[in-house]
Amino acid sequence: QVQLVESGGGLVQPGGSLRLSCAASGVTLDDYAIGWFRQAPGKEREGISCISSSDGTYYADSVKGRFTISRDTAKSTTYLQMNSLKPEDTAVYYCATVWAICGSLWYVRGSWGYWGQGTQVTVSS
Repeated sequence: QVQLVESGGGLVQPGGSLRLSCAASGVTLDDYAIGWFRQAPGKEREGISCISSSDGTYYADSVKGRFTISRDTAKSTTYLQMNSLKPEDTAVYYCATVWAICGSLWYVRGSWGYWGQGTQVTVSS
């Protein structure tokens, strides 16, 4: 049974940093891609980053240069380091997983099979 659990969200001031974690069970990270998405109130769920053994890392333009995705396969955990946070980064952040690769449509919600429950990130002074 595949299970994903996000953690690390919270309230942070603009310009601050947070690191989100996605703990996976029921999958081997060497064989699966992990994606990070976010959804702000009234908006569509947005793909922001992806990592896999086969095709590396991907970032949305909105977070490129500020966010870094990484993983510890021994801990079955994927991380999203978020720096230089902006109020517009406020959203619920979700991780998701799918077999093998991120692929060219990694940012599309329907490309993913399993989802975590989400963690709230609020950027405000």
